[in-house]
Amino acid sequence: MPLPLAPIAGFALRYGAVALTTYAIARSIEKGRRCQKTEDVLDEVEEGLSLRREEGQFSTTGRFIRTIRLGQNGPGAQIDLSALGRLRLTRVR
Repeated sequence: MPLPLAPIAGFALRYGAVALTTYAIARSIEKGRRCQKTEDVLDEVEEGLSLRREEGQFSTTGRFIRTIRLGQNGPGAQIDLSALGRLRLTRVR
């Protein structure tokens, strides 16, 4: 009994197109650079969320630190999520 190639060809074409698109996008994205001043500022952010309003801008900072363990004395991982945000509104004439 011959192997029907039409359904296999459709899957191969679909997944090949997805793989080619993913490869093209991955090649076009610039590699990020590491700025030590920014890393230091993120390390200084206190845990919790804060919001500040000044003339024409809102600033917010947040930090979330948690340790997750497998079992009571098992291996673990620490999650440290820090974020800085600013929304500046300026009237343009």
